[in-house]
Amino acid sequence: MKDPYKVLGVSRDATDDEIKKAYRELAKKYHPDNYVNTEFSDIANDKMQQINEAYDEILQQRAAGSNASSGSYSGASAQFYRIRDLISSGRYTEAEVLLDAEQVRPAEWYYLKGLCAMARRAYNEASDNFGRAYRMEPTNSEYAAMYQKFRGAQYNYGNYAPGGQMRECSTCDMCNTLICMDCCCECCGGDLISCC
Repeated sequence: MKDPYKVLGVSRDATDDEIKKAYRELAKKYHPDNYVNTEFSDIANDKMQQINEAYDEILQQRAAGSNASSGSYSGASAQFYRIRDLISSGRYTEAEVLLDAEQVRPAEWYYLKGLCAMARRAYNEASDNFGRAYRMEPTNSEYAAMYQKFRGAQYNYGNYAPGGQMRECSTCDMCNTLICMDCCCECCGGDLISCC
């Protein structure tokens, strides 16, 4: 295999953020979806494979060599690092496909699976996964924070967006609730909101 740093066009002393940026730029440029039904589709596939292999190799070398890399998490595998990138860019379906293909399922797997479940609004599944991640690694502050958020008595699933950020209640939410209540009342012979 070629020198992975040369493939990504970065120096060996590049920071993790510089490597990640180089990877993303090359992946965006050579992604096979950009070359569908063109004469360059095979070349793009080969190039993308080289880029992915180089990125994986660098991440594995750094994870094995020193865990002092910025922005990494303990026990990081190249695949989980890539899945985190997909989740952070809102590509939850792709992230979940990669997660489901993983044979080894450490705490990180359950945490990432929980984030994907939140995106699908499968809050019970998300809660189960965050709880399992936390029980496997109770000293991980990221897992603990998400576990506590789901465990809290005041947690209202509908008020949280994917990623755990609080969502504002809108006037549309209130109107929809009133309309739904009115429909229920009318089905029972009453009328909550009289029209005309």
